[in-house]
Amino acid sequence: MIGISRDGNVVTLELRREERRNALNSQLCVEIREAVEQAVDDDARVVVITGRGTTFCAGADLSGDVYAEGFLDNLGEMLLAIESAPLPVIAAVNGPAIGAGTQLALASDLRVVAPEGRFGVPAARLGISVDRWTVRRLASLAGGGPARTVLLAAEAIEADEALSRGLANRLGDLATAQEWAHEIAKLAPLSLYAHKLFLNDDGTRDEPDAAQTSALAAAWLSEDAQEARAARRERRDPVFRGR
Repeated sequence: MIGISRDGNVVTLELRREERRNALNSQLCVEIREAVEQAVDDDARVVVITGRGTTFCAGADLSGDVYAEGFLDNLGEMLLAIESAPLPVIAAVNGPAIGAGTQLALASDLRVVAPEGRFGVPAARLGISVDRWTVRRLASLAGGGPARTVLLAAEAIEADEALSRGLANRLGDLATAQEWAHEIAKLAPLSLYAHKLFLNDDGTRDEPDAAQTSALAAAWLSEDAQEARAARRERRDPVFRGR
């Protein structure tokens, strides 16, 4: 499900579920995590993550895996592996990054976004919720106002706005990201790791309080979440009732 290539000190990971717009399932999450860990073991200096085709990652696979036991654990472990890897990880966002695709980009240290790229978290359209880390990291990178638009209005941030807000670090394609990765790979790795640790000490990994934990579980276990799944199968708009 992923392609792995190495050019000097740069390892590129390519999501290869083009038929599902690179949507994440448990297997893909595990493969990405293991590939990042292997790149670290192999003394790579920078990892680039991108998607094959026209989509970076369409989110979690709503065909069923997202609701399967273990998926959220595999997703969380993948995101933590990227965030905690002792080297820079660049997301080459070649197209839409939706839901878990936005989470994958947020876990990365830098984001190079193609003009066709955009970020969105349509959880409120699905009757579910993202976790505290996602909300806080999005607000930290894009700003509180844009984060509220994404999460409370379920609207997307396009590439140009992402750059102006700081969510994107550069505009460009995979080649742009890889060229930048090679430049970064020449820098002192221990310095980069220290800076990464300091930058990620932003409170996003603090434990949620009881109300936040309860709200997250309530959304995932709600009748609204079941209604969203039924509406998707029946190709209609969901009718949410707040229960």
